[in-house]
Parts: sequence; structure tokens; C-alpha cells
Amino acid sequence: MRIVADENIPFLKGILEPYADVVYLPGKEISPGIVKNADVLIIRTRTICNKELLEGSRVKLIASATIGFDHIDDKYCKKHGITWTNAPGCNSSSVQQYIAAVLVHEFRKHKLSAADLTLGIIGVGNVGSKVANLGNTLGMRVLLNDPPRERREGSAIFTELYDLIHQADIVTLHIPLSFTGPDKTYHMVNNRFLNCLKHDCLLINTSRGSVIDESALKQTLKQGRLKGVILDVWDNEPEIDRELLQMVDIGTPHIAGYSQDGKANGTSMSVKALAHYFNLPLKNWYPEEIISPVQPEIHLDGNLETPEMIWYKLIHHTYPIERDDLALRKEPQDFEDLRGNYPVRREFHAYRMIPDNIQSSLTEKIKQLGFQIKNK
Repeated sequence: MRIVADENIPFLKGILEPYADVVYLPGKEISPGIVKNADVLIIRTRTICNKELLEGSRVKLIASATIGFDHIDDKYCKKHGITWTNAPGCNSSSVQQYIAAVLVHEFRKHKLSAADLTLGIIGVGNVGSKVANLGNTLGMRVLLNDPPRERREGSAIFTELYDLIHQADIVTLHIPLSFTGPDKTYHMVNNRFLNCLKHDCLLINTSRGSVIDESALKQTLKQGRLKGVILDVWDNEPEIDRELLQMVDIGTPHIAGYSQDGKANGTSMSVKALAHYFNLPLKNWYPEEIISPVQPEIHLDGNLETPEMIWYKLIHHTYPIERDDLALRKEPQDFEDLRGNYPVRREFHAYRMIPDNIQSSLTEKIKQLGFQIKNK
């Protein structure tokens, strides 16, 4: 068996070699000539799996170690008997951490209180559901919009799109990219959408760059009608709009889901998919060791800090988001390198809070987000 794998998928090297000939390449260098004699592709979003790549190959299985799957031509794969898998939910806690870091950063910058704000979540799948839990835990009013779920489950917990954007102080996007049909999301954030947002709204996108019409967004920002924009995803990555980068509050190189935990989950799900397909003894495989945080313990005293500052210090300790923003602003041409060589980031569960004089109700909320609690 011959496997072609993206060299930037972590924890993978050495795992499949006992069972196959494995070739590692940068995702964008996985070409028709390379794929022609491959049985399996293990990829990320940078490898577009369509007729141009796959025609004439012997590929039987494509495993994408990502949540997204718009880089895979489903119709072509079905027609040619190619099975494909993605990794739904693999990095949902990582994106939740990213949004938490955004929120506490913006609260502090603009002197906002979570209890006074409405968070509007568009797309309530694995990621959006965890962001909703975050908003509720922080004490925000949370509105949900997800038409496919609403059709299946009824409208009780959902809010119509334009009702949501009229009410929300913060709007965050967690939707797949789709170009047709009733749930088309390509350029969903257009002039009409932007004009309907509340004045001084914060807009966050960690889904796909092309769900936003960037020309319309730049026009809106120039008019000063938004409090700020946070973008982790961009049209035409990695050749991003540098003017837009200078206009946003926070800009990062598509790394919201790039925690070590999220990467380990995605790789594990891809290996397991391959193991099940070919009946290999790796059906329960997971990376043996993930690098621990440099400072896993966080000591906080409720007598010295307000609840808002406790949240800020906790979340910022796990992920100082301004680090990634600064790196991209400094070297936007290095977008792909910033992703490929992303520093270790661990999720909340890898950290232990040592509380002093912190109310049990707040400690319980901190546990709900996944932090460990270590009593003195």
C-alpha cells in the first residue's frame, strides 16, 4: 500500500510505516503525478481533491485531518468509488479557546462587561455549540442561528438570521463554505448583512474566509460602523488582503483550531479511518505524548482580582492571542510558514487553577470550561 500524506500533519510520522510506503510532502505539492500510484491520501485543507488531482489514480481513501471538507469534491469521489473522511469536532475545543481569548481581549480593550452583551452564533455544530457554552458560562445572552438544525429540530432554540444580527453585540461565524442551495454561505456576509449589524458590533470569523465579501467588509470598516473585526480566515489564503489585515482588530493565520490537542484529535481520527478501511491494528490509536504547557498551574486570589480579571488572566495565560496577531502583521507573506510552524498551544484542560478566596460558583464555571482545579 502507498500513502501520500501532508508533511505538516503532526504525530503521524512513523505510525503507518510498518504497513505501507508513506510519502510526506507539503500539502500544495501533492500533485497528480504524486497521487497517481497512491492508495490513500492523508491531507489538510490545502490539498484540493478533485478531478484534476485524482483522475487516473488508484486512490481508494482520502482522510482529511480537518473539520472542513469543502476541499474534497464529493460528487467526483462518489462517482469513482473513493471513500473520504474528515475529522468533525476534532478542534472544536481549540476554536472555543480562540474565541474565549478574543472575548477577554476585547472586553478588556473596550471596557465591556459580558453580562451586558448579546453573543450571536451563526452555525451551531460541534464548534458553535462549544462557543455557546462559553458565552453562557461567561454570563452573556446567547442567540443561535442554524437553518439546517432548525429544519430538523424545530425553531424553539433558534433565532432567524436577521433578527440575530439586529440584536447581537458580537457575531461569530461557525459555518461551512457552500456555494449553492438554500444554505449557501459564500459571501453570506455582504453589504446587506453588514448594514444590518448593530452599530459598534464585533464580528468574528473562524470558519472560512469566503463566507465574507471582503470588499464590502473593508467599506464598512472605513465607514467606522463596527467596533472591530477579528479574522482567522481569509479569502485567497495564503495571499491575504494586506489592507484588510491592517484594518482588523485581530488578524491570525488560520490557526484557531491549531491547538496540539486539536491536531492530535484530527490525526487520530484520520489514522483510525484508515485502520478501519484496511483492517489495520490501529483502530484505537492516539498520540502517546502531547507536549505539556510550560506553566500548567495558574494561582489566582479572589481578594485581589475581580471575576472579570480572573477570567482574563486564566484564558490569556493559556493563549495570549496578540502573539499570533503580531506575527501575522509583521510577516503577512509568511502566512503558510506561520501555520506550518505554529508554536505549541494547549487547551484549557491542560491547565490547573489554584484558587484562593474564589467563590465556589465561579470555580464551578471555570471547571465547566475544562480547567482543572487544584486546591492548596
